[in-house]
Amino acid sequence: MLILASASPRRYELLTQAGLSFTAVAADLNEELLPDEAAAAYVQRLAEEKAQAIWNANRGSDSTDDPLVVLGADTCVVSEGSILGKPTDASDARRMLNLLSGRTHAVLTGLAVVTAHRIVRDVEITQVTFNQLTDAEIGRYIASGEPLDKAGAYGIQGYAARWIPRIDGCYFNVVGLPIARTIALLAEAQAPFAVL
Repeated sequence: MLILASASPRRYELLTQAGLSFTAVAADLNEELLPDEAAAAYVQRLAEEKAQAIWNANRGSDSTDDPLVVLGADTCVVSEGSILGKPTDASDARRMLNLLSGRTHAVLTGLAVVTAHRIVRDVEITQVTFNQLTDAEIGRYIASGEPLDKAGAYGIQGYAARWIPRIDGCYFNVVGLPIARTIALLAEAQAPFAVL
């Protein structure tokens, strides 16, 4: 049984498109950045904490033979040394979009898969280039409401696609879940347990 430890509709849709059968359960965790925590460490930690929390809440009484598999993921945007999560309000979204305007930034997704026998993890990184944005464009985009629930205040699969002339890396990572890497990680986590 596979559980996606996320409430993200985009991750749910991507896993469904990949043909996986699963349920989704959100993990209620503190997602604050730790002091001096690097972006890759941050998304990796949150992905693992989410997966572990849902594993602990749903595992069977005999966890050594439990077929439960939990996938955790967390995404952030990094621009000019700043880690951008989801904006807190319209003003924060404007700040983020101004920071991304005319620059190339990184989108990082931490992945973690927890099973009875192992935890496997990885971080996928995609570089995204934005055109220069006008204040009016940013204002219209914020008024649409689209950027308010997305890391970095934009969705590549929506209106903001018009501003992105180039990416280097996995497109699906920018949407919220690098599918090819996720499938490989799930396979790795469920490979026969080797006893040394």
